[in-house]
Amino acid sequence: MNKVILMGRLTRDPEVRYSQGERSMAIARYSLAVDRRWRKSQEDEQTADFINCVAFDKAGEFAEKYFRQGMRVLISGHIQTGSYTNKDGIKVYTTDVVIEEQEFADSKQASDDGSQAHSRPEPSSMGDGFMNIPNGVDDQGLPFNS
Repeated sequence: MNKVILMGRLTRDPEVRYSQGERSMAIARYSLAVDRRWRKSQEDEQTADFINCVAFDKAGEFAEKYFRQGMRVLISGHIQTGSYTNKDGIKVYTTDVVIEEQEFADSKQASDDGSQAHSRPEPSSMGDGFMNIPNGVDDQGLPFNS
């Protein structure tokens, strides 16, 4: 079984490219800083692992629209390894987590308290218990419509 579940903070805004061909598809790449705790002597010391992640199609579009550097997110997916030969002729090995599910791990207020360079449109209440979804937010990209 190849299953990964991680929670961490985005080290940068997702980098998104679109595939060529008959059906263009979003490919979002981002890195998560995931805390790692280990004991050295009697003191707790905390470090982080930096995990490369890739999200395809709708998940890639969602990451492009809503994920920003510093946000804490929860992801699940599987590990995929690969290799390529760089311009110097050296074989480089890669390890990525291919995203199957991704979601916000902080509340809206916790995200606002952090240092976010970009904001996203937020729904506003119409007073009758319903929310007005702003223009530009398609319901296909919302995490609870899968």
